Amino acid sequence: MQVEFHGAAGEVTGSMHLVHAAGRRVLLDCGLLQGRRELEARNADPFPFEPASLDALVLSHAHIDHIGRVPLLVARGFDGPIWLHGATADLLPVMLEDAASLAESEAQRANRHRDPEQPPMPPLFTRRDVARVLPLLRPLDYDARTTILPGVDIALRDAGHILGSCIVEVWATEHGRSRKLVFSGDLGPKGTPILRDPCPIEQADLVVMESTYGDRKHRERQATVAELGEVFEHAWRERGNVLIPAFAVGRSQELLYWFARYWDEWNLGRWRIFLDSPMAGRVVGVYDRHHELFDAQAQAVWRQRPSPFRLPNLHITASTQESMAINSISSGAIVIAGSGMANGGRILHHLRHRLGRRDTHVVFVGYQAEGTLGRRLVERAQWVRIHGQDYRVNAQIHTVGGLSAHTDQRGLMEWYGHFRGSPPLVLVHGEDRAREALAGEIGQRSGARVTLARPGMRCEV
Repeated sequence: MQVEFHGAAGEVTGSMHLVHAAGRRVLLDCGLLQGRRELEARNADPFPFEPASLDALVLSHAHIDHIGRVPLLVARGFDGPIWLHGATADLLPVMLEDAASLAESEAQRANRHRDPEQPPMPPLFTRRDVARVLPLLRPLDYDARTTILPGVDIALRDAGHILGSCIVEVWATEHGRSRKLVFSGDLGPKGTPILRDPCPIEQADLVVMESTYGDRKHRERQATVAELGEVFEHAWRERGNVLIPAFAVGRSQELLYWFARYWDEWNLGRWRIFLDSPMAGRVVGVYDRHHELFDAQAQAVWRQRPSPFRLPNLHITASTQESMAINSISSGAIVIAGSGMANGGRILHHLRHRLGRRDTHVVFVGYQAEGTLGRRLVERAQWVRIHGQDYRVNAQIHTVGGLSAHTDQRGLMEWYGHFRGSPPLVLVHGEDRAREALAGEIGQRSGARVTLARPGMRCEV
């Protein structure tokens, strides 16, 4: 078995790893690059392999940095099976259709301002491209070892990151010899609301592990939740509004979970709460269909009143007109809108209207990749550019790090520590500072051989 690293190898987005196993070619993830403009421009580049030569694709979960280039892969020749968890199969069309809609809108905006002598810019992919992906999906349950190709088996284990997120085990058997690769996908912290803890695994010949927060430890979740309540109280006293950029899958549901848990303590009944996302209703439906994946506490919260998706003052805004109407509310609104890194989506329109106001509170609850608007704001930029126009930042910016859907250095080391014999480890999905810190800690404590993946690097299993 051999692994080639073609994405999230020194970066946090664009997950894509090619496995040569038992004479077959299996791609793990096919994600979108996000961040700086020149980074995102690379999404349209040719793949570093021939898509038609792939025998199968395995997806770890439904975040766009892990699935966002799948429509391109299919459009350029891949027609094999796409293996994924059943919940991911339900979320994938929601995520990709939204991404296609954004790509089409961005292309239209760019073409309005292009040089008339230049050809029009096409969208990265369209909703028609997404439709071609859906017949290829092959949903699986957790913990079922499945033969996907002659000599190649996989099993999906719960990664505790978002609904349906997976650790992927890959076995390759050839000439009577078997080797095993374990790909962590994105690992959630222990004790994450709604989700179960990441599944421990004991045996591997090679481990490929994410390292997003490999250089830090998160605040205790309860301290973070308390801080969130304090932000709401402060904003209410100032007669302001709260804007929360959040991913439509995972973070938004966790926020609503905490709103239900602390409904009385935070006096949330006095607010108007908006989940401003055209796909929010569809995501709610996916969660309702897969409640058997929740942990025991979340199942109890879902049965209580108010339940997270049925708060009496929660407005799920689908249309553009409903979203625009939110901007006329001068105070008393909590708005959760995508995208989580503020690099697209409806949150940009709310930021354009609100960043100049001192009584606006912007709360970041997840990782902000380099080059994104979210990163600029958490680094306290005084001016930012949105849709080609500069805006002064007078709003109060809050970074609430303890709600991350990624585990921290401590959690990554604990998960790797379950493997017997300290197998070789390759770190992906992390900036170099985070990966170097994690590699040093793991190498010192376990003696494991730790490698930092680079684009195009190959590793024998």
